[in-house]
Amino acid sequence: MVVSLNTKAIYKTKANLFNGRFGYTNGDILIGDRAFEFYNHQNPESYLQIPWEEIKLVRAHVMFKGKFIRAYYVDTNSSKTFQFVSKDSGRTLKVMREFIGNEKIVRTEPIISFKKLFKR
Repeated sequence: MVVSLNTKAIYKTKANLFNGRFGYTNGDILIGDRAFEFYNHQNPESYLQIPWEEIKLVRAHVMFKGKFIRAYYVDTNSSKTFQFVSKDSGRTLKVMREFIGNEKIVRTEPIISFKKLFKR
């Protein structure tokens, strides 16, 4: 049985955790007062718990001039990176901002930018 690190749940949403190049795991993200947690739908014993102190940076993949957030990456102090796509990524990041602060949530630079391709 999994024991949550949180004493109070603030926000819950459906999400996918990308592991490796081709695979992903369906589950739920639970944001609480002490940690960011991901629980697998198919295997309840497969989970991910990241305390707020352990989060180094959250990088958001923003598209369409800030109107849409596709995915976000959670970088930890132990040099691990986790990629998530959630149902409402913008709302998830706003709730996370309350616990980790504005300075730890940043935009990622796109790999290919049309502005850079057609720049003279």
